[in-house]
Amino acid sequence: MGLLNSLSFRRLQKGVDAANMRQNALANNVANVDTPNFKRSDVSFESFLREQERGLQSSLRAKVTDSRHIQFGSTGNVPSPVIQTDKRTSMNNNGNNVDIDREMALSAENQLRYSSYVQLLNSQISMMRTATEGR
Repeated sequence: MGLLNSLSFRRLQKGVDAANMRQNALANNVANVDTPNFKRSDVSFESFLREQERGLQSSLRAKVTDSRHIQFGSTGNVPSPVIQTDKRTSMNNNGNNVDIDREMALSAENQLRYSSYVQLLNSQISMMRTATEGR
């Protein structure tokens, strides 16, 4: 099992993918702020990941006699980001539901999230490099 195939590394990779998709969705929302009947979209990933993590912690525990045994419930699957469109709300009389202030705040939050994912990925790669080079 390599570090690049580990569950935490794959989660971080999917997080970067989700942040990229979210930035595109937010940019599309801003570009269509004045388009009549346009409905904003966003990307869901972190909530799916949280739900999966809750599901992974089963109340049923396996009896392990060796540290290499695998616990129940650790499927190793990482959820994929999903684009969702909010069709229920409306901000303006023209049916558009884009609030430019909210989009800018979400964009700043997404940028911070992206930076933290990349920083964690770099940290894991640095640890792998240190281990392989023996420094």
